[in-house]
Amino acid sequence: MSHVKALLLLCVFVSFFACASCNSGGHPAPVSASANAAQTSSVDAVKIISQTLKITVHLPSELQPYEIVEVYPKVTGFVKLIKVDRGSRVKAGELMAQLEAPELIAQRAEAQAKLQGAESQLIAAEAKLASDQSTYDKLKTAAVTPGVVAKNDLVVAEKLAQADAAQVKAGQDNVSAAKQSLQSISEIEGYLQVRAPFDGVVTERNVHPGALVGPAGGPGASIPMVKVETLSRLRLVVPVPENYVSSIPKGTKVSFTVPAYPGQTFTGTVARISHAVDEKTRTMPVELDLMNSSGRLDPGTFTDVLWPVERPKPTLFVPSSAVASTLERIFVIRINNGVAEWIDVKTGATSRNLTEVFGDLQDGDTVVLHGTDEIRPGSSVTARLVSPEPKGS
Repeated sequence: MSHVKALLLLCVFVSFFACASCNSGGHPAPVSASANAAQTSSVDAVKIISQTLKITVHLPSELQPYEIVEVYPKVTGFVKLIKVDRGSRVKAGELMAQLEAPELIAQRAEAQAKLQGAESQLIAAEAKLASDQSTYDKLKTAAVTPGVVAKNDLVVAEKLAQADAAQVKAGQDNVSAAKQSLQSISEIEGYLQVRAPFDGVVTERNVHPGALVGPAGGPGASIPMVKVETLSRLRLVVPVPENYVSSIPKGTKVSFTVPAYPGQTFTGTVARISHAVDEKTRTMPVELDLMNSSGRLDPGTFTDVLWPVERPKPTLFVPSSAVASTLERIFVIRINNGVAEWIDVKTGATSRNLTEVFGDLQDGDTVVLHGTDEIRPGSSVTARLVSPEPKGS
């Protein structure tokens, strides 16, 4: 019985809804016209402005010595004495260390002995030449009288004098070579004196008396003896972003600050431009020269450079909020006859709250003040123009 009752109840509900459908004529409930009409958004908008960029940006950099040398000796030897230490100020050519090399003493004695031997041989050859030349001259004089001197004797005397002359020439060459060898040993002994390459300060000392040292790559040359840097003249190496490289003012004075002297400003002059952008950092190294005769600034100090940026001609600017981005693109939304357009741009410098943009835009175009990807291309928008952002200085 329960199943029969349930079936009857279901039939009653079906009949009720069928009648309701017949009473309505089989048409769905009407929908308001506003729901089907296209919606028009109302957004704040501004005009693109054109102006000449002239700003100052802060760039981090580092002071470096104008000259820096790791000093190795030119010959292998033992440190006999070292006269400088970290912080010592030196002049160009000043003796910093004295080395000793016992083998050079033996080499010098050998070179001197060879020179003396060559000189002795030369003296003997010159004496023999003088004797044989005199004999030849006498025979030649006597040969003027027919029958006094045999012709063969005269020829033998002449050849003997010529041979003696050749011996003298060889002896002279031997003496010259021996002198050069001795001079070379003397010059090598001069290398035992390690002198300062330029005026500067010793910033590193790695050896003490008794240590074995030598030329770079040779025995005892694992580390330099000392490191010398200039302090009176410094380099300031500034990594300039590629957006700003076109405005590098060569020869212009540029200001910078250092943490050691808060509130004080120093200046350097743009001296060298690498003209090559680092592929990893997208920056171009630019060097500034500055005199540091007082020694207040130290190499290795980080600085904050006030870098001037100026475009050669006016460029376009929009409020920074107008630039929108997705994973695929950077764009601004231009309003053209009430329709939104996404215009791809590349951004440049920022001047106060304005951003430099490059793309298919014109001075005076209207763009949405607050760019967002929620405003789709082709959608209808009504622009409410607001006051443009103030120009950056």
